[in-house]
Amino acid sequence: MIRVENVHKTLADAPVLRGVDLAIETGTMICLLGLSGAGKTVFLKNVTGLMTPDHGRVLIDGLDIHRTRGREHTRVLDSLGVLFQGGALFDSMTVYDNLAFPLREKTRMAESEIRERVLDHLGMVDMIGAERRYPAELSGGMKKRAALARALILDPGNVFFDEPTTGLDPLTANSILRLIHTLHGRLKFSGVVVTHDAEKVFQIVQKVAMLHKGKIIAYDTPETFMKSEHVRVREYIRGASSGPLEDLTDGA
Repeated sequence: MIRVENVHKTLADAPVLRGVDLAIETGTMICLLGLSGAGKTVFLKNVTGLMTPDHGRVLIDGLDIHRTRGREHTRVLDSLGVLFQGGALFDSMTVYDNLAFPLREKTRMAESEIRERVLDHLGMVDMIGAERRYPAELSGGMKKRAALARALILDPGNVFFDEPTTGLDPLTANSILRLIHTLHGRLKFSGVVVTHDAEKVFQIVQKVAMLHKGKIIAYDTPETFMKSEHVRVREYIRGASSGPLEDLTDGA
């Protein structure tokens, strides 16, 4: 379970997160929405340990990610997988070595075991046959698939997806979302999808959270969220260019 409790974060004297509270049940996939500047990226960095909150705490399966030390801290970090927006594959490594890298760094697995794990995860994302290619030789969709396989290679219980459909054509974006949905059903991880592509992502999540001016202002099922009477949620859904959301000035 992921619990975010009263998290605050200020950057360059500008408050970005202003008391975020969010609880994600084990095995649940949620979508995190918000306009540019709402604080989504800063939220993601605080939850995954890349930033430390000024106040509040983040609990991953009961452990505070920012206060654990030693082996306990390593165990918490290893329970997190991240699919970065650009994939973040190592350009100088083949697809195979990109996936093998975390296993070589984090485990004592023999090379034969590593090979078995890598090929298994490449099979999960329909990338068998591409293991000897370099990232520059891959299409945008293939890079996403390879990056997704790497995010899952340590079998994390919690996975974060940062704009997983950015830069992809509609057909490829749909295939990536279907793949994420299939893998979630198979592996049962808790997931957070940060996105602007709400309509499509709503089909693969159980809950939707909306971040506005550094706070969660709505958290419900996709069906209930779409029927919300909250004025800022309605404006977001309609994609309005004016209204209550217009005064949003937070940096993220």
